[in-house]
This record gives sequence, C-alpha cells and structure tokens, in this order.
Amino acid sequence: MNSKDFIKNVLSDIKVDLSDEFDRNFERKAFFTKKWSGTKLPNQRGSLLARSGKLRRSIMSKQDGSSVTWSSSLPYATINNEGGEIIVTAKMKSFFWAMFYKANGAITTKKKADNSVVARENDRNKKLTAEAQQWKNLALQKVGAKMKIEKRQFIGDHPIVRQRIEDVVSLNMIELDTYFYNQLKQK
Repeated sequence: MNSKDFIKNVLSDIKVDLSDEFDRNFERKAFFTKKWSGTKLPNQRGSLLARSGKLRRSIMSKQDGSSVTWSSSLPYATINNEGGEIIVTAKMKSFFWAMFYKANGAITTKKKADNSVVARENDRNKKLTAEAQQWKNLALQKVGAKMKIEKRQFIGDHPIVRQRIEDVVSLNMIELDTYFYNQLKQK
C-alpha cells in the first residue's frame, strides 16, 4: 500500500460515511442536532425538505483526486441549504396562483366525452384554507419583491462531520500500520 492508495481509501471511506450521515439528516429533519424550522401552515405534516424526497435523492458525492464534494442538480438545493433571499418573478406568481387554486379546490375539471376539459368553480372557494391563504399571499406579492428563505441545512461542516473524518483517518492509519508491520514481519 502506497500513500496514494492510503489517501484514496481514506477519501472513499469518508465519502461513504458522510453521504450516509447527510442522508440521515432528512430522517432527523435536522442538520445533525439543529432542527429545521417547521412550516407555517397549521395542517401540514412533515418537513418541507422531505415531502417528495426529490432533494434527498438528488444529493451526489464525487471523489476527485484529493477531495470529496457533495452536490445536487436541483436549483433550489443551495438556497435551502444556506438560506437567503430570492426575488419574486412573474413565473413564480403564476405558480403561486396555480397552487392557490389547487389548495383551495376552487377550480375542478371535468372531462367530456370528446376528451375536452371543462373547468368549473367549486363551493370550497367560499372559505379559504390556511394553505390556500398562504399561496394567495405569495401570489399577491409584486414582481421584484424579495422573499426570505430560511436556512434548512442538510450538507456542510459540523463537529460531527469533523469527528467522522477523524475516525475514518484513525481507522485507516491502523490498517496502514498493520500493513507495514506485516510487510516488515515477512522480511
């Protein structure tokens, strides 16, 4: 075993161990010990980051030379992990209105025999649900307004991450010592 193999083994073990820990953050609904803030909707269950599982599944790790990096192909991964502000766009407003109508149940569709779709109003639009009211509030924002996204970190530096790295290096050092000891013993 040479030094390149040692580093490769350490990085590979770190990649596996920390990927598992970062994945468990979604089960914990926290960044290790720091809980994610909950949703403001009264009837919503679960974490915002774990509802569909799409973000969790998108996290990939890559071992490259002397480093390991984690990334996600989803555009909203960084803003959720780090927090910050986003600017409301016209496209976002359209989405908010669509979600408002969906949450409110105000528009339902009915298929005709010729496969055309007819939209009709439902009686549920008379009283807004809390979720529908939140979507409406978002939709009523002006284009260019700033929205604050709270930090819900799932990947990054933490004392537990540093401890895991130290543990992996220590175990690999023991394996390296054993390897050299056995090599010297054979001579």
